[in-house]
Amino acid sequence: MPAKILIVDDEDDIRELLLAYLEKEGYQVIGASDGEQAVRAAREHTPDVVILDIMLPKMSGLDVLSTLRRESDVYVLMLTAKTEEIDKLVGLNMGADDYLTKPFSPRELVARVNAALRRLTQHTPDNEKRVLRTAHLRLDEGAHKAWLEDKPLELTAIEFDLLQTLMIHNGQVLTREQLLEHVWGTNYYGETRVVDVHIGHIRKKLDERFVETVWGVGYRFEDERVL
Repeated sequence: MPAKILIVDDEDDIRELLLAYLEKEGYQVIGASDGEQAVRAAREHTPDVVILDIMLPKMSGLDVLSTLRRESDVYVLMLTAKTEEIDKLVGLNMGADDYLTKPFSPRELVARVNAALRRLTQHTPDNEKRVLRTAHLRLDEGAHKAWLEDKPLELTAIEFDLLQTLMIHNGQVLTREQLLEHVWGTNYYGETRVVDVHIGHIRKKLDERFVETVWGVGYRFEDERVL
């Protein structure tokens, strides 16, 4: 079955342009022109990726995002205008996986969607899935769950993949570019600040422990290994 993409934008020309590009890639594409339609379409079609404009009638994109995050961990790419710098950060802080600034190249958007779907469909064979353990953390790759000591961690799909990557490289410094390549894919052309926001979320959920900023370089996860 082709992956399903939900495009949410109140500008008909943008929706139609993106629909043409994404259908050419072989995806099943659903459109919505306002926030209420978006929520209904997400519930009915369970898309794999949602392309979500912030400025929408009836229900704002941020309110749609909040609703989506209560109900699923679908990959959300937010669209923002150049002047809406604060909205980019708010969107990421509310659980968006990535953002793209208008005006944008449709080819770049398609590349982002392709990279997101490659990440979502790159399944590790069951016989290679591990349970990563350190003195305080446990991450089950098969169950896609993690625990801080005995407390379950509520992680988005992006946060899980970031934490997994950091734990695999326990004690090593990873640059933002390396984290982007591991988690968002090699064809990601966005800004590295998206890493900083998601790392900030992980830190809060880890009680500000284990993930250290190495200024001018990147991030390091460090906890005593358990063999």
